[in-house]
Amino acid sequence: MTVVNFDPIRSNEDLPEEDSTPSAGIRVILADSQAIYRVGMKKVFALEDDIRVVAQVETLQNLYAALQRYPTDVVLLEGQLISGTIDAIPELVRQAPEAKLIVQVTESDESNTVELYRRGVRGVVPRSISPDLLVKCVRKIAEGETWIDNQSISWVIEAYRSQATSLTDPKVQPKLSKKELAIISCITRGMRNKEIAYQIGTTEQVIKNYLRKVYDKLGVSDRLELALYCLHHELLKKYLVDAEGQMAPHTEPSQPLRAKM
Repeated sequence: MTVVNFDPIRSNEDLPEEDSTPSAGIRVILADSQAIYRVGMKKVFALEDDIRVVAQVETLQNLYAALQRYPTDVVLLEGQLISGTIDAIPELVRQAPEAKLIVQVTESDESNTVELYRRGVRGVVPRSISPDLLVKCVRKIAEGETWIDNQSISWVIEAYRSQATSLTDPKVQPKLSKKELAIISCITRGMRNKEIAYQIGTTEQVIKNYLRKVYDKLGVSDRLELALYCLHHELLKKYLVDAEGQMAPHTEPSQPLRAKM
């Protein structure tokens, strides 16, 4: 079993070379500020033939660098490393979309747990998790499953219900600009960013920027979820005339609707 310690103090020339021999198994990065936890988890995984630790890091910045250097299936991440950095999880997902994230937390917290799952984490586990259960968790998540306990399931469902209620309550409904509503209208009709940009009279990058803001306002994570929320809760109904008026100067004869989002 090859274990690579990622040490940011040394230059790239001093870093151990990753084993270039193809080998089956789950490639894991241990990201933890406490050496005792890294050593303990490394020993746990060393007993498993199908799990291979490819790097160990002690800071979030070093994790970004390790993900660029080593192909990774699972990242076991100490929750404290991302404390106070709200964009850490989306950035990790963006940099290494194939790497699945498991966050270890000292205490379970409803809002934090829901937000972690919402932002792309595949599993939230306690620091006190047993070795056998940790190994099982890594294997399940590597296979593409989500690891979530009964308490967390209840929290996520409740958050979903609360969000659905807030979207239909005019007193707490998020404020959306006419341009945002125009873009949402295009999304529900299956249009791509390039087509929306042409119709609105702007660039694709501007559309992407607007969509990120809309996702944050509505608490959704992608185009499909945005479209489903809007259609199910009739979010565009009261704004439809204004939204279409915003698009009117740039519209051309409408194209057939696409089923694909």
